[in-house]
Amino acid sequence: MSSPASPVATPPGLSAADRHLLRLTVSIFVAFLSMGLAMPTLPLHLRDTLGATPFVVGLVVACQFVAALVSRAWCGHMADTRGARMALHVGLGFGVASGALYLLSLLYVDVPWLSIGLLMAARACIGITESFAAVCSLAWGTGLIGPARAGKVMSWVGMAMFGAYMVGAPLGAYLYGQAGFLSVGIAALLLPMGALALLAGIPGVPVIAALRLPFARVVGLVTLPGLGLACAAVGFGSVSAFIALLFADNRWGDASLAFTAFGAAYIVARLLFGHLPDAIGGARVALAAVAVETVGMVVIWTMGGVHPVGVYVGAALTGFGFSLAFPGFGVEAVHRAPPANRGSAMGAYVAFLDVALAVTGPLAGLVAGAFGLRSIYGFGACVVAGGVAVAWVLARQARREPATH
Repeated sequence: MSSPASPVATPPGLSAADRHLLRLTVSIFVAFLSMGLAMPTLPLHLRDTLGATPFVVGLVVACQFVAALVSRAWCGHMADTRGARMALHVGLGFGVASGALYLLSLLYVDVPWLSIGLLMAARACIGITESFAAVCSLAWGTGLIGPARAGKVMSWVGMAMFGAYMVGAPLGAYLYGQAGFLSVGIAALLLPMGALALLAGIPGVPVIAALRLPFARVVGLVTLPGLGLACAAVGFGSVSAFIALLFADNRWGDASLAFTAFGAAYIVARLLFGHLPDAIGGARVALAAVAVETVGMVVIWTMGGVHPVGVYVGAALTGFGFSLAFPGFGVEAVHRAPPANRGSAMGAYVAFLDVALAVTGPLAGLVAGAFGLRSIYGFGACVVAGGVAVAWVLARQARREPATH
C-alpha cells in the first residue's frame, strides 16, 4: 500500500506519522491551488467574456458544491471500503479532467451557452475532486496519527486548503491579467497532476473490517455539528463567489487581496489556536469562532461601498472565524461515529458544507439582483449567526455528556 518515496523535504523532529501527514498536507495544498486560481477569475470571465448575469455566475460556481455534495457518500464509502489512499487518487483524476474542460470551454466563447455548459461541467469535476480531497485526506490523516488527534488533522489539512486559496487567488488574478483565462486553465490541468506525484511514499492505512452503519444513519449522527458547519460556510461562500464582483462594481481593482486576507487569517487562526478543539472541546471553540465570523460578515456589509480596507478587515475576520469553526464542529462530528465509519462520517459532515455552498451561490445572486451586492453580506451575517446557536447547544450537550476520545 505504499510506493517509492518522492523527494519532499520534511523537517526534523517529527514522528513518522507526522511526516506522512505533512506530505499529505502538501499534496492537498497543490490540489486546492487550482481551485484558488479560479476564485477571482471565473466570475470575471463569465461576466466580461461570456456576458453572464450574477445569477448565472452563482449557478456556475454552485455546480462545484452540488457535485461535491452528490459525491460525498461515494467517496466516504470508497475510503472506508477500498482505502483513503486509492480514493484520493481517483478524486485527483477528476481535477485533471476539470482543467481540460476549462481549456475546452475557451474554444466556444463565441457560443456562450456552450462555453458556460462546459464550465459547469468543469466545476462539477473540481467539486468531485474537492469532495475526495477533503474527505479522504481527513480519513487518511486520522488513520495515520489516530482519532484522538483528529483536530490536528483538520487543522493541517484546512491550512493547506485555505493556504492554497490565499496563494491561488492573487496568482490567478496575475495569470488572468497576463494571458486571460487560458493560463488559468493550463494551471488547473497541471496542478492536480503534481498533487498525484506528491502522494508517492505515503503509506495507506488498513481498512477496518467491521459492520458499517448505513450512510443515512451516519448523517443522523453528525447532523447537529453539520448544521453548525453549514451556517459557518455561508460566510466563505459569500466571499468566494461575489467579492470579486463587489470590488469591480466599486472600481477598486481586483479582489485578490480580499482572498489573501481571508486565507492569511484562516492560517493564522489554525497556527495559533488549531490545537484547541482537541484540548478544550470542539463546541467551545466553534462557539467563539462563529461569533467572530458573524462580525466579519457585518463589517463587509457595512464597508462594502465605503472603502476596500474595511472589506479586507471583514474578510480577515470571516476567514479567522471560519477557520476554527470547521475543526470545532468537526471534532464533535468525529466523536459521534464509530471508527469503521470514519470516512463516511467525514463525508457526511462535509456534505453540510456542500449544501450550504450550493445554495449560497444562486440564492445570494438573487439577493444581489434585488438589493445590490452588499446585501449578500448582511444576509450572510444572519445565517452565520445561526451557527452560534448550534454551537451553544453542542456546548451544553458536551457539559452534560463529555465526549470520549
